[in-house]
Amino acid sequence: MNIMRYRPLKEFEDLFAGWPWPRYEGALEPMTRADWSPSVDISETDEEYLIKVEIPEVKKEDLHVQVDKGMLTISGERRLEKEDKKRHRSERFYGHFERSFTLPDNVREDKIGAEQKDGMLYLHLGKSKVEEPKRLEIQIK
Repeated sequence: MNIMRYRPLKEFEDLFAGWPWPRYEGALEPMTRADWSPSVDISETDEEYLIKVEIPEVKKEDLHVQVDKGMLTISGERRLEKEDKKRHRSERFYGHFERSFTLPDNVREDKIGAEQKDGMLYLHLGKSKVEEPKRLEIQIK
């Protein structure tokens, strides 16, 4: 299962990300329009793959999961609270996020389930039975 997004210019982008440029939005990565990326854990049992996505304070209506042509995409938005308080420090990320994963061949798309609980999204990807290759005995006469 592919668990890393390919970002050929990541080091170069990180070099300039800290500069005080107004409205820097990852200009070197035009394919992704994400403000942040949630942490993900992927595990496997005999029956399924489990993807755990850390998404605290993301509302259910702001979360989207879709499967298209063997690609699982998780996207959503964490909104900044509108407060009349003066902020002294803000270290959390807000805005749009998106993560995509290539599904293995043995995942059944009709057996994908999702649940959101305690700031986590749990995606259960059911596996199909993989048939072992048949061995043919060839007799030479």
